[in-house]
Amino acid sequence: MSRFIKSVGYAWRGIKNCLASEPNFKIHISCGVLVLIAGFIFKISIHEWLAVLLCIGFVLSMEMLNTAIEKLCDVVYKEFHPGIRVTKDIAAGAVLVSAIIAAVCAAIIFIPKIISLFQSYL
Repeated sequence: MSRFIKSVGYAWRGIKNCLASEPNFKIHISCGVLVLIAGFIFKISIHEWLAVLLCIGFVLSMEMLNTAIEKLCDVVYKEFHPGIRVTKDIAAGAVLVSAIIAAVCAAIIFIPKIISLFQSYL
C-alpha cells in the first residue's frame, strides 16, 4: 500500500506543478469549473454529466501530457531543433483537438438550454 500512496503523491505533485507553471492549464481548469457551474444551473442529465466530465478530464489530461512532452523535449535538446519543434507542435495540436471537441460537446448540451431559457423570458 505504501507504494500506491507514494505514486498518488507523485501524481498530485505533477498536477500541482502543472497548475503552478502552466497558464493554459489554469485556463482549462477555469473553463471546466464554469461548465460544471453551468451544469448545476441548467440541471443537465446524467448522460450529459458523463459527457461533460469526460471532456473536462480529457482536455486536462491532454494539457498535462503536452506539458510533459514539452518539458522532456527541453531537457533532451536545449537549442532549436526542427524535430523537437514538430514534436511540440503535434502535442499542442492534440490539446487543441481535445478542446475543440469539448467545446462542441458543451455547445450541443448547453445551447438548447440557453435558447429555452431566453424563450421562457420572451
